[in-house]
Amino acid sequence: MSTLLIRLVGPMQSWGTQSRFNPRDTGRDPSKSGVVGLLCAALGRPRSEPVDDLVKLRMGVRIDLEGKLEEDFQSAGGSHLRDERYGVVTAQGGRGGAVLSYRQYLAGADFLVGLEGDLDLLQKLDHALERPRWQLFLGRKGYPPSRPVRLPDEPPLGPGLRPLGLRDALLQYPWPEGGEDRLRFVFDAEQGALGDARADVPLSFDIGKREFATRYTTTEFIARAEVSR
Repeated sequence: MSTLLIRLVGPMQSWGTQSRFNPRDTGRDPSKSGVVGLLCAALGRPRSEPVDDLVKLRMGVRIDLEGKLEEDFQSAGGSHLRDERYGVVTAQGGRGGAVLSYRQYLAGADFLVGLEGDLDLLQKLDHALERPRWQLFLGRKGYPPSRPVRLPDEPPLGPGLRPLGLRDALLQYPWPEGGEDRLRFVFDAEQGALGDARADVPLSFDIGKREFATRYTTTEFIARAEVSR
């Protein structure tokens, strides 16, 4: 089994799994739907295409920097400077007034994400991340990464594609210098095992037909000293 490691770091990230309207929440680590969406952008895969192959990848996250939970007040729609109304398209097809919302995000977070699965698919994803077809973003389109998502090819940080299982790849990748001596890890639960439920497995991204299933995860806190032994 092989694992592809990617880095998700930026001044603002948002990984909502619950709210669909207002307010918008964020999880404390990347959602599977958000990571799959990022991979689709790198591949240039339209919303209407299936994502079954990407969903099957087993995901794990090492939280190198937890980040600070913040909240934005945002508005969309309203009027032009000449007081010409445009607003936001409503469910009935007309245009309403300005839409106001409160949106949570993580400030200054740093995540190492591992994706375990078929080597051919991981190689294809690695090539796509090297030259992404569409803009990559960290959960929301206004939140671009501040560093390349794809890891460099040269050691000790690269390459990102490693001939290791998910757990070993995340544990053995160099830990942040001067960082915490104990980090949080989140793994997709093994088949049949129970864990924390998250409704973030995308079945379809198609507009008007968005659908998600439940994923179970396990959380571990692992000390640097345990890895170095």
